[in-house]
Amino acid sequence: MTQAPILTGDTIRLRPHHLSDMEAFWTFYQSPRAALMDVPNNKTHLWYGFASEVGSWALNGMGGWAIETLDGDFAGQVALTHPPHFAETELGWMVFDGFEGRGIAGEAARLALGYARSTLKPASLVSYIHKDNTRSIALAQRLGAQLDPTAIPHDETDVVYRHEVSQ
Repeated sequence: MTQAPILTGDTIRLRPHHLSDMEAFWTFYQSPRAALMDVPNNKTHLWYGFASEVGSWALNGMGGWAIETLDGDFAGQVALTHPPHFAETELGWMVFDGFEGRGIAGEAARLALGYARSTLKPASLVSYIHKDNTRSIALAQRLGAQLDPTAIPHDETDVVYRHEVSQ
């Protein structure tokens, strides 16, 4: 089975998910931090989403990475995904409580963006972000993404930020 490659940055590493990561996802999705995200209704739906992030590597050559600090703490997820219900390949991220404000999401997104540009070379790359998620919008802008009002959103509450893929 193909799995996520390990990518190491200055303060984090991106690694394949472990089954034990699921409980941290469940805790995150129950917190106010997940209010602007698609949240699973129960642990069965969590399993479907989690398994799709892992299995996408075998099916599409891309998927979700666990974000882990170099000390070994599980801090969140960054993903490159293009499931059938997305119009384009997406770069998405989330960080768990206690890890925000440390540059972790930015470093993880830059590592994933570099991987997309050097290895996947997608025709396009976007981030679907809830219109009220100001922190994720600010991160997309710091990554150099531009608001694309002509792009097809994932749902009606999203804005779409387009990343340059040929750098």
